[in-house]
This record gives sequence, structure tokens and C-alpha cells, in this order.
Amino acid sequence: MKKLGLIINPIAGMGGRVGLKGTDGVIDQAIKLGALPKAPDRAVMSLEVLRDLKEKIEIVTCSGEMGENEAKKCGFKTRVILDVKERNTNQQDTILAAKRLLEEEVDLILFAGGDGTARDIYNAIGDKITVVGIPAGVKIHSAVYASSSQKAGDLACLYLQDNVGKVQEVEVMDIDEEAFRCGVVKTRLYGYLKIPYEKRFLQGKKSGSVMSDQAAQRAIAYDIIDHMEKNVCYIIGPGSTTRPIMELLEIPYTLLGVDLIYNKQLIKKDLTEKELLREIRDKNVKLVITPIGGQGYLFGRGNQQISPKVIRLVGKKNIIVVATSQKLRSLDGRAFLVDTGEPLLDQELCGYIRVISGYKELVMYKIDH
Repeated sequence: MKKLGLIINPIAGMGGRVGLKGTDGVIDQAIKLGALPKAPDRAVMSLEVLRDLKEKIEIVTCSGEMGENEAKKCGFKTRVILDVKERNTNQQDTILAAKRLLEEEVDLILFAGGDGTARDIYNAIGDKITVVGIPAGVKIHSAVYASSSQKAGDLACLYLQDNVGKVQEVEVMDIDEEAFRCGVVKTRLYGYLKIPYEKRFLQGKKSGSVMSDQAAQRAIAYDIIDHMEKNVCYIIGPGSTTRPIMELLEIPYTLLGVDLIYNKQLIKKDLTEKELLREIRDKNVKLVITPIGGQGYLFGRGNQQISPKVIRLVGKKNIIVVATSQKLRSLDGRAFLVDTGEPLLDQELCGYIRVISGYKELVMYKIDH
């Protein structure tokens, strides 16, 4: 019987929809703002894929929401090797859990979290165990994560059946969240974790914009502004590609947050999910977003304020995607990705969408999940 180590960081990603751009150090504030755990549900989506193997694997995990509840919910034989007392878990819980799984000599560690969780697991085990990450954080720059919860389950399933041809070391990246909340991205390489390498299941690491993109970004901004409709709210998503829109309108903005404008005037900047829902209900709305360079995510990475409820209110026909030719080339032919946390909505968003890549320049690009 194979031993699957399971670690869930239940607070991962809770700062996203409430506009905190991360959860490190602000969990109490996130809870006060109404944040709810999302990582346990994402872990269940991965475990559901492994159901056919439940007679062949034992899940070795932590008590409660760090793995036990979800494993038992999915009907797996479960053994708890760490009793976690606090409901709001912390960095040391993750590190101790990973060290216990190393002692148990598990065949694979499946973990749900964000970049901070990956960093903690790396600090605990280095390259001694192969891992698969379930994406559940706000900012996911590391390459250890599958492209969705379901694909994390697919990858773990293949590996546990010895059907993965290669194990590869990939980057563990994290950013300074305090600087991030101030609109500054400081990314650092912490080390490398071993993953089952099947490119079709993995998201890869984030790549940034290059200086030559700036002229193209301004051209895109002019196109958006020239075609803005009167009496329509425009949600402006985060990113360096959308920033020139706000700069050319000469109104305040948040580089890494979500802003709302109406008739080319700022309604509010850095909105949470609840604020967005309140402001756009019963109004005509369009949403301007850009994919993450190198990864291609439109939803589910760094813009959780644009939640499934917000997306449904806006409607797919009112989503405006902007991306420079350089950003599209960085995807190397891969489709845009969506990982909203609601598989049915992800499926509805699939297909082709128009992308503004310059002034009066349009391309059609595929969305997948």
C-alpha cells in the first residue's frame, strides 16, 4: 500500500477575496472582513480524483482541517501523525507536519496552500520527498503547483501508480507580502522541490513584463479608453498591463488590487469581493483583465476579489482581456487558464475570447482550465 502524505494550510488564500493580497500576518483581519477558508475545498477536489485508488493508498496527515477531515470525507484510510490544536494554523505547523511525513517515508506529499506553504515545506524536507502542490493561495509564483486542484489529483494519481516518467526539481518562489500590499513586488528564490514532471498538469513559474512591453501597454490603454461606454462601470483588474489605463485617465489606482471606474472617474480603488458585488449590482459592467505572464491565468491567481459571484454578474461577454504580443508569446502556445474554485464556471469560461494586443489590434485566444 502506498503512503500519501497530505498537508492542508486551511488559512491559505483567505486574504484574497477581501483584498489583502495575501494571508501572511493578517489572518485575524481577513476573518474580521468575512474571509472563509478555501484550501480545504480545493484539497477535496484533488482527493476526489484519487478515489479509485482508495483501497491502494493510506493517507498520512494532520488532525482536523490540516488534512484529516478532508481525507475522511472522501472515504480514505487515514492515519493522523500530528495533532494540531489551534484552528488558525501557522508556519510551524506546516514545517512540523512535513518533517513528520519525512520520518514516515511517505511516497508523495500532496499539499494545499500558496507560495508561503511551499517555502515552509521546502525548509522542512528539502529535496528528500517528491511533492505535488494544490493551488490555494493568493499569489502563486512557484512552479511546484499543478494548474488546478483536479490536475493536482491527476498528477498524484499518475505518480502513485508509477506512471510518471520523470521527477524534476523546480523553483520555490515567494514574495514579500508587506511590500506587495504597498504595490511593490519583491520576489525571491528560496530553493527547489522535487515534483512529478508532466508539463500538461503544471502551471510553471510566473514571468514578468519586459521594458519593451511598455509602449504596447500604452497602446492597449488608449484603445480601452477610446472605446469606453458611457454609464458603464469598468472593473480594472491588477497588473502592469492594465496600469496604463489608470495612468492615462490620471486617476488613482492600485497596481496589485482591483479598481472600479464609471464615466472615466474613479468610484473606488482596491475593492474587496463584497465591495465589488455591492457596487456593480444592477449596473452595466465590463471587466478588464490581463493574464499572468508565463502562466496564462485569467482568474484564480492574484485577483481572487474577482470571485465567481463577480464573474457571473459581469458575464463572459463583458470580459475584456488585454495582453501584449510579448506576453502572449511567453505562453508558448499554451491556452489561457481559469481556476476560480468552481469547476462549472471554469467550464463555462472555456472557449475562445478576443484579446486586445495593441491599438485596434485584436487576436482570438483559447481559454482552458
